[in-house]
Amino acid sequence: MNIAIIDDERLARMELHYLLQQVEGVENIYEGESIEEAFALLLQETIDLLFLDIHLTDESGLDLAKKIQQVPHPPLIIFATAYDNHAVEAFELNALDYILKPFEQERIKKAVAKAQQTLVKQTAMPVNPRLTIETDERIFLVPFDEILYAEVQGKQTTIHTEERQFITTLTLAALEQQVPSINFLKVHRSYIINTAKITEIQPWFNQTYQVTMSNQEKVPVSRSYVKSFKQAIGL
Repeated sequence: MNIAIIDDERLARMELHYLLQQVEGVENIYEGESIEEAFALLLQETIDLLFLDIHLTDESGLDLAKKIQQVPHPPLIIFATAYDNHAVEAFELNALDYILKPFEQERIKKAVAKAQQTLVKQTAMPVNPRLTIETDERIFLVPFDEILYAEVQGKQTTIHTEERQFITTLTLAALEQQVPSINFLKVHRSYIINTAKITEIQPWFNQTYQVTMSNQEKVPVSRSYVKSFKQAIGL
């Protein structure tokens, strides 16, 4: 795995560089301190994973992340910062993880392992993944990245996209086997969500959460799924 560290603090880069050298599977580590240097690295090298600080000198790591998402085959992004108040923004940019300084070896190891697993899944995914939905005596082919969430009510499953809803007899268990696990996550016995479509996360009662999807609908995260939810989004 090729990793780049973008941070305007030399000591922070040195610390993270050292910790990454101890992690199995890390082949090359590159460093930069600005958006300009980050893009130079992306043009010159094949970067699999980017550790990105949020507050760069006169620049924002969040802005860089937005720009990177527009390039073909962008690297995975992990925000590594001293500030804990940008986690939701980072998640909205499809960040893989959010790590706070000072860094800990075990936390870095887990983050890299998560990236390695994600890269394996991406390689195995079909080029144009779509879900086949049979409803209203018709067959629809819906791209996975257009699905916001699915919910079960009685014996029917409703699949929500930005444009419409599809009501089907496909069970949630069967749906879970078909959608790519890289973004889709079961958060309740009646709900599967596309984590890339979350716009807001709110603490709810009994240490649970409620998430707002991109269509402004709210989905509960039940206690049984809180741990896997927090791990998946890096909380």
